Amino acid sequence: MSQNNNTQDMGTGSIPRLLANLAIPAVVAQVINLLYNIVDRIYIGHIPEIGASALTGVGLFMPILMFINAFAMLAGAGGAPRAAIFMGKKDNKTAEKILANCFALICVLAAALTVLLYISAPALLRLFGASDSTLPYAMDYAGIYILGSVFVLVVMGMNQFITTQGFAKISMLTTIIGAVINIILDPVFIFIFGLGVKGAALATVLSQAVAAIWIIKFLTGKKTVLKLRKCNFKIEPKIIGPCLALGISSFIMLSTESLLSISFTSSLSRFGGDLAVGAMTIISSVSQLVLMPLQGICQGGQPLMSYNYGAHNIERVKKTFFTQFKVCAAFSISCWILLMFIPQMFAGMFTADSSLINYTTWALRIYMAGIFSVGFQVCCQLGFMALGQAKYSLFLACLRKIILLIPLIFLLPLVMEDKVFAVFLAEPISDIIAAIVTTAMFLTKFNKILSHK
Repeated sequence: MSQNNNTQDMGTGSIPRLLANLAIPAVVAQVINLLYNIVDRIYIGHIPEIGASALTGVGLFMPILMFINAFAMLAGAGGAPRAAIFMGKKDNKTAEKILANCFALICVLAAALTVLLYISAPALLRLFGASDSTLPYAMDYAGIYILGSVFVLVVMGMNQFITTQGFAKISMLTTIIGAVINIILDPVFIFIFGLGVKGAALATVLSQAVAAIWIIKFLTGKKTVLKLRKCNFKIEPKIIGPCLALGISSFIMLSTESLLSISFTSSLSRFGGDLAVGAMTIISSVSQLVLMPLQGICQGGQPLMSYNYGAHNIERVKKTFFTQFKVCAAFSISCWILLMFIPQMFAGMFTADSSLINYTTWALRIYMAGIFSVGFQVCCQLGFMALGQAKYSLFLACLRKIILLIPLIFLLPLVMEDKVFAVFLAEPISDIIAAIVTTAMFLTKFNKILSHK
């Protein structure tokens, strides 16, 4: 890949410089992408008189939102590393087929999900713990968001193909454009036009639509290395199959995040009522403020690892990983310190309700007690993905949530007197165990994987 203003020299450039050039825009993009949902919640939480109930209602939509995102990652997170590996092999023709096949798959998935989720949303929201007071707000948000889910899928899935080519700044601009539009439209629709929760959803959908158009225009334009071509749209099993095998771990990570959200909200609704569910809505947003930058760091490192793995440049793969590992560890430990000492600041960002702030401050310290270990776990799991190791990444995606966290959410309240405390305590226990297992597995398998190239 030639080096110019947009495309990084993956094969020979300085690893720390390249990682910074790719990871910083990716981190900014991840954080800004998170603003789509966080800005909505901040504005919704401050709607006079109904803010707390409306915030809880929108929080109940989160499992559906995560389920939509999971399908975007199935194509994007599986296809982008595969495309980078083939670019490292100087086989851009196959890389372009991967790009187009993933785009076609996203379009098919978008159509199916829109119909399925729109019909089933009321029943699902009731299942997730919506009460008579929160269901109307949840439905107001869900109906509009689901109808615009095609734009969400395109943005989340296809933007990764821009980053994997080395165009990190272009990828960052995608999310900046959408986020700025969302931030501007939110108060206009919510307060000036008086649309409330519906206004927040409409602002998000419109901003994602603009970002999706931007991505398609770039991938069909002159600057891209891999071009989105109609002749490659026919889905080929031999092309899409390995992408799905690799992307399934990211799909499970996000779809189980949906199942996890259901587990938390149902348990907290039972033991703590709407106040506990509202606190969980805020906590999940704060948690994403830690996880999204970590994913951005690894998203920046992924093209470097994948490209050099495909090019058989083993020493550069190692240097990239261990540089990335140190940055992730430092970031997660720093976040842990902040969350332990000033949790009330984060709680106050989302609501002016004093009872909700106090409850969230208490719960946040418990839930985030193991967040220092997440940097190790995320870096190693996504390291397996960058190397095309689907089976290891799949197992580790299941470990933290399906094997550890979800069972603990239901088991700990059976043996502890404070049921709500027990539900929140499940998170740090699973975080620490998963980090230990994931790090040990990656360091054990790393050299063996590289030696097989």
